[in-house]
Amino acid sequence: MKAKIRLYVEQGLGVGQSIPLDRDQAHYLFGVMRQPVGAYIALFNGRDGEYLARIVEAGKRGGVLECETQSRLLQMPPDLWLCFAPIKKARTDFIVEKAAEMGAMRICPIQTEFTNSERIRRDRLQAHAVEAAEQCGGTYVPEVADLQRLDRLLDAWPTDRNIMFCDENLAGAGEVLGKATGDKWAILIGPEGGFSEAERKRLHAFPFTHAVSLGPRILRADTAAVAALTLWQTHLGDW
Repeated sequence: MKAKIRLYVEQGLGVGQSIPLDRDQAHYLFGVMRQPVGAYIALFNGRDGEYLARIVEAGKRGGVLECETQSRLLQMPPDLWLCFAPIKKARTDFIVEKAAEMGAMRICPIQTEFTNSERIRRDRLQAHAVEAAEQCGGTYVPEVADLQRLDRLLDAWPTDRNIMFCDENLAGAGEVLGKATGDKWAILIGPEGGFSEAERKRLHAFPFTHAVSLGPRILRADTAAVAALTLWQTHLGDW
């Protein structure tokens, strides 16, 4: 049996485990999706894989599901971070959603010298990551980190994590990634105004930085994120 609806929950999952629903989850399942008692829902929590659960209680303000079988094991994504400068609200939401769909393990909003947005709603972006995982069939939800200044992020950067630095001043990416090694990576996407010269020089000086271009045309930040994730997954990821 395959459930048509997938739902992220915080509780631990296991055969025979009862999962109480909060008011929002109950409204979605019973008010919006019109699911009756006895229907099956796929549940995941980012830790225990996916379980097929049956609705045993349904109400306007709550309900109860019971896990019956494990339908999928936990599938971890590659150890890949997406670091990007936030832009307009809808386009930032798009970047987070696509990063979750395309297999990023961690999503790190950064503030560069030319970043336009000075704040984010981390909880809202995390909710978008959860929704994307529900829709794409993922069993893992990437963490969305708090907004952090790029210089401070680089000050504490782990030297065993490679950086795929998307530099609009270069050309070519396939050859660079084809020669790269290592399992821990981060993709770094700049703001709409690009990186400053000081930021570019610092990044190029790191031995673990692999500078690439995303083509001969200047891409919008949200397009660049999808293009970069596609390139990395094709050469080094789990595609």
